[in-house]
Amino acid sequence: MSDLGFIGLGTMGRPMAGNLQAAGHQLFLCERDISRLPRELLDRGAVACNSGREVAERAEIVFLMVPDTPDVAAALFGSGGVAEGLSRGKIVVDMSSISPIETKVFAKRIGALGCSYLDAPVSGGEIGAKEASLSIMVGGDEAVFERVLPLLRLMGKNITRIGGNGDGQTAKVANQIIVALTIEAVGEALVFASKAGADPASVRAALLGGFASSRILEVHGERMIKREFDPGFRIALHVKDLDLALGGARALGLSLPNTASCRELLNACVARGGAGWDHAALVRPLEWLADHEVAPEA
Repeated sequence: MSDLGFIGLGTMGRPMAGNLQAAGHQLFLCERDISRLPRELLDRGAVACNSGREVAERAEIVFLMVPDTPDVAAALFGSGGVAEGLSRGKIVVDMSSISPIETKVFAKRIGALGCSYLDAPVSGGEIGAKEASLSIMVGGDEAVFERVLPLLRLMGKNITRIGGNGDGQTAKVANQIIVALTIEAVGEALVFASKAGADPASVRAALLGGFASSRILEVHGERMIKREFDPGFRIALHVKDLDLALGGARALGLSLPNTASCRELLNACVARGGAGWDHAALVRPLEWLADHEVAPEA
């Protein structure tokens, strides 16, 4: 069994760390506010650490699962950060969803310390984290990937090494483009069906049996009909991911017109106080434009 560090124990990180612990690994945990460390993990033997530096000193492999690029930078290179506690041969695995460009910079800085770095963002949401069924997109050295793969298999099922550092994050940005546009398409379809007088639940059930079927129609379509917009995956985080896509598009000199329109619809949710809604609430601005709700709010 391995000594593993885990930094970032929120909606996703908590069950991911729990799956590592359930397999018998010793965990060393850190949060900005140590009082927020999951009691259930501590009761089962996880060790609370006061800093990322302490985590890195005590663990062979350090996992990160924090919200955004600046959070990863702070966890790694801020005062008392992971980089201060690393010794040669250790591995950092960043499972956050952040900038591919900055990821390459972070990997070089960790490499200069004689350590290895994998970017391994995930898709599958809270359900996937709890069920250890996440898709994991990995960038980094193949030998390091093979060493960490047994641990990744405790958290996910579809695990793919894309290429070098940064390529995992690039794949995650592509994933978030598809997810956003598909949620928007499902929202449009259900608004159309409902306003035309059809039962949206029956329409969804019919579509699930055909070529339009998707995991998003199954899960997020149900959320739209049942008006269940507690996250899940927060709109604020999907806004961040689409901003990464649009920023990358500008740098590459290409246009992502539908990604930009989805970003604006999400922005409308944020303007109405919905930064913390589940991203299935992307249907709400479509409803505002139609002056019609897919189903009545509870």
